[in-house]
Amino acid sequence: MPSVIAPAPAAPPSSTPDARATAWPSAVWALLIGTFAVRAAGFVYPYLAYHLAEREVAASTVTLILALFGAGWLAGQLACGALADRIGRRATLAGAMFTAAVAFPVLAQSHTVAALAAASFVAGLVYDAPRPIVSAVIADTVQDEPTRARIAGWRHFATNLGAAATGAIGGMLAAPLGFPVLFLVNALVCALFAVVTFSAVPAPARRTTTAPPQGSYKTAFADMRLILLWLASVCAFVPVTALYAVLPLMMADDGLPPSAYGWSQAAGAVAVLILSPLMNGWLARRASGPSPMVGLLAVGSGVLGLGMGSAGLASTSTGYAAAVVLAVPGEIIAFVAAADVLNRISPAHSRGLYAGIWGTTLAAAVLLAPLLAGACLATGGHLLVALALTGCGLAGAAACLPLKTLTHRTQPTSAH
Repeated sequence: MPSVIAPAPAAPPSSTPDARATAWPSAVWALLIGTFAVRAAGFVYPYLAYHLAEREVAASTVTLILALFGAGWLAGQLACGALADRIGRRATLAGAMFTAAVAFPVLAQSHTVAALAAASFVAGLVYDAPRPIVSAVIADTVQDEPTRARIAGWRHFATNLGAAATGAIGGMLAAPLGFPVLFLVNALVCALFAVVTFSAVPAPARRTTTAPPQGSYKTAFADMRLILLWLASVCAFVPVTALYAVLPLMMADDGLPPSAYGWSQAAGAVAVLILSPLMNGWLARRASGPSPMVGLLAVGSGVLGLGMGSAGLASTSTGYAAAVVLAVPGEIIAFVAAADVLNRISPAHSRGLYAGIWGTTLAAAVLLAPLLAGACLATGGHLLVALALTGCGLAGAAACLPLKTLTHRTQPTSAH
C-alpha cells in the first residue's frame, strides 16, 4: 500500500473511443520511472526511527523528530505545488531533489538532537516533493481523461512497487551497511532524478507581455470542490495509513510475532501488483465520461473503511492479511478517482497549487492514523478501531455527496 511505485507498460489500446489509448509523452515516462526510483530508494522515512535509536535518542524525542518530518512533508506539498506554478515544474522538482541530496546525508551524519530535528524537517519537506509536480506535468502534457486515469493507475502501481522494494532492499542491506549508508543511497538517487528532470521535463514557456493569471492559496481554499475532495481523500487515506500505524499495535496485542505483520504487508503488496493491471483499463474507461469520478471515489473510500475496519475483528495472521487484501481494491479506486477529480477541477494556471494542497492528504492521514489508533485502543480496544476505520471510510463517501453536486453544477476549469 502507499503509498498509500518501475512502471509497467501501458495497457493495450482499446478499440472503444471512450477508452482510447494515447501515447504517453516522454516526460511522463521519465517522471514515472524517476518516481519509482526515488520511492524504491526512499529509505529515509521508513528507517528514520531506527536511525534515531542508533543515535541513542530518547523515545520521547524520537516521536518529536518523526512529527517534525511529518510536518515538513505536509508543508513541502504546499510549497512545491505553489512553486511549480510560479517558477516552473522543472526548476521546482530539480531544486527539491538537489535539496534532498544535501539534506539526507546531513540527517545520516548528524548526532545532536538539534541537528537531527532540523535535518528531519528539511528532509520531510522534499521527501515526497515529486507528488504534486508530477501530477501537474501529467495534467499539462496529457489531454484526455482516460489516458490520465490510466497513467494515475500505473503511477500508483509504481509507487507501491517502489515501496515494496524499499522494504526488501532495506531489510537486506541495513545490517551489513548501516542506516547512514542507506540514507546516502537515497540522496544519490534523488540527485540523479534531479539531473534527469533537467533533460526530460520541458522548460516553461517564455512569458509574454501579458502576465498569465496567478493562482493563490486564498482562491484555492475558497474552492469548495477542492476542500471537499481534500476531506474525502483524508477520510479515505486514514484506513490506508492504518496498515502502518494501527495493524502492528493490534497484532502485537493479539500476541502475533513481527513476521505476521510482514506477511500482511506482503499480502497487500501482492494484491496491489495483481489487481492494478486488471483494474486500470476499467478505471480508464470510467474516466471517459463527462463528469469526474466522484461516485467511484465514494466507493473506494467505503471499501477502504470496511476492508481495514475488518482488521479490528481479526485475531489471526490470516485474518489480518485478509483485511489488508480486502482493502486493496478500494485503495486503487480511491487514488485513481481522486486524481481524476483533481485534474478536472484544477485551473490550468493553478494545477501545481491544487495538486500540492491535495498532496497534503496523505501526510495528514499519516499524522491522524496513529492518534486515532492510540485513542481507540486505549478506550475501546480492537472493536472501537474497527468502528473508527469503517467510520472514516464512510465519512469520505459522505463527503462525496456534496462534491458530486458541485462538480456537476460547475464546468471543469482545467484547460485541455
